[in-house]
Amino acid sequence: MVHHAILFYTIVLNLKARAMSVIAEFQVASGEFELGRILHVEGMSSIELESLVPIGEATVPLFWIHNATRDTFVESVQQHPAVNNTSEVDVFEDRTLFTLDWDANRDHVFRGIEEYDGQLLSAVGRPDTWQFELRFPDHESLSDFTTHCQSEAVSVEATRVYNPTKPDAGPWYGLSDPQREAIRLAVESGYYDIPRGCTTQELADKLGISDQAVTERLRRAIVALVTHTLVSAESME
Repeated sequence: MVHHAILFYTIVLNLKARAMSVIAEFQVASGEFELGRILHVEGMSSIELESLVPIGEATVPLFWIHNATRDTFVESVQQHPAVNNTSEVDVFEDRTLFTLDWDANRDHVFRGIEEYDGQLLSAVGRPDTWQFELRFPDHESLSDFTTHCQSEAVSVEATRVYNPTKPDAGPWYGLSDPQREAIRLAVESGYYDIPRGCTTQELADKLGISDQAVTERLRRAIVALVTHTLVSAESME
């Protein structure tokens, strides 16, 4: 319960900060960047990023390889000059989880992600293309990243760009417009501060609804936030 409370309060603080990060989905030809060449797959095989694991000063990714000849693939990866080490973590009939320790500084895409404060949310590789989902702190950083890739002869094709904090441009954690308006006003007015910076009656006066309606709207907003963040995240664990 304490863990959930901390996560909810983090969401509230994010609303209060009114962050304007931007999420972009890209397609990149497999042969145009280092990782795509290292993790080359054929036929119906695919590669999927599982997570990034900090090890000392390095960040070692975990990848799933699906529907591929495991021994041949791992041997091919280990022979690449940019790879320090790769090892199997879990082996199943149709997929294998492995670590990849490689020099990301030689990869123009990953160097650009780090240089312009990007976050790698997901990555899926197929024989011809890779699909990335990246988060940047603002549109300027995203623009700088794409310019960097183009200057290094890496063609990145944006398939979707949106601000997660703009309800008309992307997901909004299941909140309706009235719920979003109410909880944002509550946060900005200090309702969740200690001590409280306002009352539900003051919020009601600003919203033009009753005190009871404000309480109910905030309750529903919190349920929506928890359902679309904590509950949905735990269901995938």
